[in-house]
Amino acid sequence: MRLFSAQYVYTVSGPVLKRPVIKTGDDGTILSISDTGGNLSEQGNLEFYNGIIIPGFVNCHCHLELSYLKNEITPCTGLQGFLSELNNKRFNSDYDRQKAAATADSEMASSGVVLCADICNSSDTFALKTRSRIKYVNLIEVFGIDHNRAGERIKEALTVAEAASANGLKWNITPHSSYSLPVPLFRKLKDLCINNQVSSIHFLESEWEIPFLANHSGLLMETYKNFIPEGEMPLTVRDHITAILEEITSSGNIILVHNTFIEKKHIDSLRKRPGIFYCLCPDSNLFIENRLPPVKLLAEEGCNIVVGTDSLASNLKLDMLSELKTLQAHHPDIDLKTLVRWATLNGAIALGESSWAGSIEPGKRPGLVLLKDTDIAGQRLTALSSAVRLI
Repeated sequence: MRLFSAQYVYTVSGPVLKRPVIKTGDDGTILSISDTGGNLSEQGNLEFYNGIIIPGFVNCHCHLELSYLKNEITPCTGLQGFLSELNNKRFNSDYDRQKAAATADSEMASSGVVLCADICNSSDTFALKTRSRIKYVNLIEVFGIDHNRAGERIKEALTVAEAASANGLKWNITPHSSYSLPVPLFRKLKDLCINNQVSSIHFLESEWEIPFLANHSGLLMETYKNFIPEGEMPLTVRDHITAILEEITSSGNIILVHNTFIEKKHIDSLRKRPGIFYCLCPDSNLFIENRLPPVKLLAEEGCNIVVGTDSLASNLKLDMLSELKTLQAHHPDIDLKTLVRWATLNGAIALGESSWAGSIEPGKRPGLVLLKDTDIAGQRLTALSSAVRLI
């Protein structure tokens, strides 16, 4: 048994508490939370921290297997430039992929992540995930613009799924984006995913997705010319809303990732689909497009917001606190309590794991994370703030 306290504790599901006492079991289960009203008395074995304790972070979008591409991709080239360089480098055999992924996993766990939705194009990370302190929800990603190879793409995904099952890992199969799957592949995937608990899709990350879907023009079309059989045109959906409402399984929750160019009309149209979560990856957005999504619009429209790090191909580190710092810097009107909820409980709900993660409540085992060097009086992060996993 351990006893924890701090200047403030964000339970997330309840009020912010001043100097409460959290009692945990040896396995990290929350046994009780005692509200002292700020009047903390001396107790033996009490671990007191001069900071803010929050539940463990939930990273709702990551590509752990791309960790070997850290510092290998040129920033701020736009989505088409990023995809082109990624495709040129991702199959280079000179990188130590296993070591890079293991290092990234360890660093992510130490900085407070307890649950992570991880995009998988291969089985490269499965063995290390069986030993990780992080629970992974593995989202096996399907893409391929050539409709003639739709069957191949499904077989490839099923092979990865079999490897996940062999390692005892939870998985769902999911599409990459509206622009990278032809309709025949979307429909094969929809049939396969009728029992999905979670789906995920890169959504409106680039302005060039829109003309590509509308009339197969623009920079994305230039990028995809080499992947389409000569004399053929891509058989894509006509727009992003059609993809979500008609071509993706309605089973379970769906996480729309990035949303850099989303507008109110998109949000309004998507209200028809229950279980939508909007994932912000601000550091990655700045790396690729040098632009952030309309966070204020998403918040004002009552959207369920979650947070992710994306990959080390498009980020300097897989650090959830860094993502919150970026959001606070650009939106100082959003309070820390809201940011923490996006990065914890909302993510746990999106991934169907809120029975144990996302909030500090008796019976849960959410992990405890200390936010150090914060502005305690103002309840804000500072440039020096850091996150340390306590349990």
